[in-house]
Amino acid sequence: MGNESSTSSTSTYREPRTRESIHGGGSSRQSTPQSNSTVPPGAYSVPGSQRRQAQFYVTVPAGIRPGQEFPVIANGQQLMVRCPPGIRPGERIVVSAPRSSQGTQAYMATVPHGVRSGEQFPVLVNNQQLMVTCPPGVRPGMQVRIMVPTSRRGTTSTSGSSPNGGNSTVGTSPHVQPNDTTRSPFGNQMFEVNVPQGVRPGQAFALIANGQRVMVTCPANARPGQKIRFQLPIKLSSDEIQSIKLNYQRDGWVRCLSTDLTFHWVRSEGVPDEEQHVNQKLEWAFEKIAFVRELRVLPAGTSAKATHSLQLVPAKNAALCTVVPAINNGTSLAQELSRYAAMPFQHKEAWFRQQIAKLQVPWEDGHIKINVRRENLLEDSMEATESITQADMRKIFRFEFISEPGVDAGGVAREWFQLVSDTLFNPDFALWSYSSINQMCMQINPSSGIANDEHLRYFHFTGRLLGKALFDRQIVAGHLVRPLYKHILAWPLTVADLEHLDADTFANLCKLKDLDDVEVP
Repeated sequence: MGNESSTSSTSTYREPRTRESIHGGGSSRQSTPQSNSTVPPGAYSVPGSQRRQAQFYVTVPAGIRPGQEFPVIANGQQLMVRCPPGIRPGERIVVSAPRSSQGTQAYMATVPHGVRSGEQFPVLVNNQQLMVTCPPGVRPGMQVRIMVPTSRRGTTSTSGSSPNGGNSTVGTSPHVQPNDTTRSPFGNQMFEVNVPQGVRPGQAFALIANGQRVMVTCPANARPGQKIRFQLPIKLSSDEIQSIKLNYQRDGWVRCLSTDLTFHWVRSEGVPDEEQHVNQKLEWAFEKIAFVRELRVLPAGTSAKATHSLQLVPAKNAALCTVVPAINNGTSLAQELSRYAAMPFQHKEAWFRQQIAKLQVPWEDGHIKINVRRENLLEDSMEATESITQADMRKIFRFEFISEPGVDAGGVAREWFQLVSDTLFNPDFALWSYSSINQMCMQINPSSGIANDEHLRYFHFTGRLLGKALFDRQIVAGHLVRPLYKHILAWPLTVADLEHLDADTFANLCKLKDLDDVEVP
């Protein structure tokens, strides 16, 4: 097996149509085997693969003889592998490990100066500090790749590979949790300490970490003099929390973090607050008055159809929560957002894609098959997409045009997004109209309800289409006006944004500021 090379194989997957559940009307039904030409249009939920084992190639470490066990990291899990008979150190073997439904995320870390092979150095990932062991043959300044489970709970052993094929280990030392189990919304910081002499496994000992006294229990597999790791919650003072800001250098509005871990909009005039208070005048300044959309969930039983309400509130009263339960184990994203807000667009996009990867459902856990008729593309697509549950929108979509057999390897999906968005944003369809100052951007047609009785369903379908395109990195044909993007991002809307929707009304309002105050006799 020493000459064994890594190969990739492809297999044909045939969807079990007898087991597919069809979305629609809140019910599901069994479909019978039928040809592509007779498959009804709709969205089909295809179950995931039943094979829960994944295969990995591992290299037998030096000094390991046949029959001996050695640790490996496979799919984010630490396993003990027994060396097979006839295998020598340096040869590769195939290991089967349970397939993780949570998946892993790859990160690149640079080895600091002064760190040699085998030594550990700290890396901050997802607001938590991990200890990475420098792989053999890697020098300071080189990058190593570490694999971290996307849904980490506490301290998890992970692994990565260096550019020369070596392995780096994260979290291989015994780890414990201190007796203080307080959870911080800003994550935890990892510490490393030597077990004092005379301390036995299971016995607690006191130490000072991060300026506070904590009690740590010696783990069962640790001995005096051995290093162990523990985590402490990151605590920030009120001044440190309020110093976290998102300054986009646009329109004079800044997002500031409050002690309740929500962002609030604050108007930045560029002058001290004392001068602002002295020079404050009772006059209406277009650029100083702004509103932010607020989306609220309606109580159950309020309405038979509507589940949410949308209203405009003053920008200073708008709040945005920084804790997303499905990302970063429920810790606050405020520090990351503040750091990436000042970075170039490429870094922002890379961070955004990392957050999307944490939400996406793996292919092994099932996908969505969408069948549409080309001659009835828009209506079939809307009915199919609207029938998909919110949780299933995170799954991978596969598209198929009825009576056009083929395999969607990405090309069919691109064609579907392009054709559907072309039709939706066509002004002749009357849902959208051109901006008053930019013919490349589209705004909502105020007369859409006259041309189409189901215009609200089509607008909801458009929102799902744009969200899925952003989720799957697809390109759509429509470009929205700036006020709509502000609504999506919950940015302050000012009177200046009216120009994109109605340039004449905006110009007339601006003229009011220049009129003389003349009393009519």
